Amino acid sequence: MTKYFKTAFRAWVAFTFLVIASLIAIYLRNGMDGINLFIQEWPLSNLAVTLASTSLNWLLAGALLYLLANDKINKSNLWLTAGFFLVMFVYLGILRERLRYGDYHYYLEAAAALANGQSLPDTYLYLPLWATLLRFLIPLGDQGFMIVLWLVNILALSTFYFLLPQILQRYNFSQHLSILITVLFLLVNTPLMRTLGFIQVNLLTLDLILLSLLVYPKNTFLSALALALAVHLKTSPAVIVLAFLLEFNWRWMLWFGVSFLGIGLFPAVLHGADIYLQFINNTIALAQIPDTNFHDTSFDSFLRFLNPFFGIPIETTRVMALGAKVLLLIATLYTMAQNIREKSFSKENRPLNAAPALFIFMTLGSPIVWDHHGLFTALAFLLLLKRIQTPSHWTIFLAAYFFEFIQPSFDFFPWSYGRLLAPMIILWLMYATRKNEEPSSFTTSANQWLTKIVQPTSL
Repeated sequence: MTKYFKTAFRAWVAFTFLVIASLIAIYLRNGMDGINLFIQEWPLSNLAVTLASTSLNWLLAGALLYLLANDKINKSNLWLTAGFFLVMFVYLGILRERLRYGDYHYYLEAAAALANGQSLPDTYLYLPLWATLLRFLIPLGDQGFMIVLWLVNILALSTFYFLLPQILQRYNFSQHLSILITVLFLLVNTPLMRTLGFIQVNLLTLDLILLSLLVYPKNTFLSALALALAVHLKTSPAVIVLAFLLEFNWRWMLWFGVSFLGIGLFPAVLHGADIYLQFINNTIALAQIPDTNFHDTSFDSFLRFLNPFFGIPIETTRVMALGAKVLLLIATLYTMAQNIREKSFSKENRPLNAAPALFIFMTLGSPIVWDHHGLFTALAFLLLLKRIQTPSHWTIFLAAYFFEFIQPSFDFFPWSYGRLLAPMIILWLMYATRKNEEPSSFTTSANQWLTKIVQPTSL
């Protein structure tokens, strides 16, 4: 088979160079008017996204042919490689069909404001780093700005595909089960679709958090730097810092402090320290929102909806929301302490046992929890696959998983708030299964089944 793949790859290379050469020749002869004769923009398509997704698909096809032609795919990496190309081909096809991308406009407005020496707009709710970096893309215009962020998200997706099975294996999942879980998790995932569809920064942030956990304690500098970057991108990952503080690793703490301050100096040098006051003012204003949104599955949004029905003053609602978050924090810290004491998730170190519960508070503790924020609970959900033993717990877990990851985004009260309830259910299951020492029947059966499939595999 190898010689046929070599022939196919040579044909791919020849055709690719032919297309590139013809485009150059047409451009030199007729300019962009000549190029436009060969391109049609469908009314319900975005031309930049169409070209990017088509080009990436073509490059992925070439990469696959190269791997096959040079015997780079073998028994040890077959599943990982096949899953990667499956996920990427599926999402490039889906994202090509989208006409409008949402949240990048907020990034564009903030970046443009900084480029013009203005204050951050009140719609920008992150630390200044992201807008400071993106201001250098302003000369590309709206479409160029958008497509760069679109490509960054595709890169973040491919990175996440490789990081997730690695972190699951760090938690003692088998290699093939980790890959299978990753592929299935990515293929049907509403928060992921929303993140990619709105060109959100969630996936890049989560990659950095997982990298921080994955390389600790072998590389304390990289671990601290990755988490410091994650905090500067999204703020809420600051909660995960607690998992590392519990180790009392002074070298990690030092690197984190130096990295966090060093990264924070970059926006301040370019735009002045006042830019952080603007961020604080935007954050305070966020807590003063008076109405509700069914896509916002925070305690704040849920309780604000009840105001007109029960005549609750908005000030009381804010106190109630704060009280709910305090109770959630107490439950999180208690569950985290129990998981650390029992070494529920890992026998290796405290951060691996503390992080799953902290991901829950990191997600629900925010004043706004959009449906795409559920992506941050991924590890908390998936790790329970190895711990759940009883049919009742499995039923509860599957219901929570359905609400968080499978149910499409919609706008009906109170069902939209299934994404508020689901992570709290997972937190309770972490506590309920904290003493389960044996792997779940799911992982045992899955590993046995995968072993039978994998054994005869050969190319």
